[in-house]
Amino acid sequence: MKKLRIALIGCGRISACYANAFPKLSDIAEFVCAIDTDIEKARAFAAPFGAAYGTGFEDLQEKGIDVVHLCLPHYLHAPMAVRALQAGMHVLTEKPVAITLQDADLMKAAEAASGKKLGVIFQTRYEKGVQQLRQMIGEGRFGRILSARSYLTWSRPYSYYEGSDWKGTWDKEGGGVLIDQAIHSIDRIRYILDSDVEWIDGSVHNHYHDKIFVEDTAEAAIRFKNGCIYSLYACNSYAADAPIYLEFQGEKGRCGLKQDTGFYETDGVYQEILPTADANGSTPAYWGSGHLSQIRDFYLSIINDEPVRVDVTEGRKTLEIVKGIYLSSLQGKRIYLPFEDRMYIGVDKAAPGCPDAC
Repeated sequence: MKKLRIALIGCGRISACYANAFPKLSDIAEFVCAIDTDIEKARAFAAPFGAAYGTGFEDLQEKGIDVVHLCLPHYLHAPMAVRALQAGMHVLTEKPVAITLQDADLMKAAEAASGKKLGVIFQTRYEKGVQQLRQMIGEGRFGRILSARSYLTWSRPYSYYEGSDWKGTWDKEGGGVLIDQAIHSIDRIRYILDSDVEWIDGSVHNHYHDKIFVEDTAEAAIRFKNGCIYSLYACNSYAADAPIYLEFQGEKGRCGLKQDTGFYETDGVYQEILPTADANGSTPAYWGSGHLSQIRDFYLSIINDEPVRVDVTEGRKTLEIVKGIYLSSLQGKRIYLPFEDRMYIGVDKAAPGCPDAC
């Protein structure tokens, strides 16, 4: 079998997950080229693979690239994905799929026109606990799910934003704690419930970070079409990265996740689902070990010409919840889906030209 030829664009912090995963995928893929605007970062990533490197998309030309991974600032996901698809490459981008729903739609149209595949990284879906709880809820083990909740309290000090021209910005990152950190909690809740959203009522605030203009705190009530009410809280002004907590309460019991450890309780009996031991190098523990599983899954969807499990439509649905919270906060009212998306310039201001701009 001919191996897929792989490239990566963006050799920043998250690229460490790929540096760990690629050698474990050598049975089906060959890493060919690393791209970064900082040539030294590209060189450093490429060196262990004996791969080529460069500073721009044009450096991928004539290298026969089958798949390109995007580890870029959020605002570059859409334009770079479209360019790669039009160049005949399959694309797997880091989350979020884009910073606007309109951009996600452009990406989906480009995918359809190209005949190539487009996937979005939500690696926490691949954790053992997530998969088992989704199956158990789908089988009705807990009865009808009445409510869900998620709590994220992490630390993002000023040093996290210093030296970056896109972190902590509305036009490049697309927001703060919601779109960057809590988006994984939101995605897991939606995925495990396996239901679409009916309405969103939420608010965002900047309580602590006076040097950035995006939100550091968010809360919301979200109603799914299956009747479940989801209560969300997220902040990145805590003193440490506390374990994420997700929980589902059903008619017959409850279940959830403490970071990557699943748990469930029925008939007064409590049990845990321990995560699969899969070292992910020296990357932060809260990234989990799912990158390897999702990347392999994406490669196999190409080799076997099967649907991508976490595709652009799935990425858009999770982004829609994030953007719905922003819009609800901006308008001070409940938002029903679908809605017209906005760009923002502050936690309480839409960008000039947007409907309902403040």
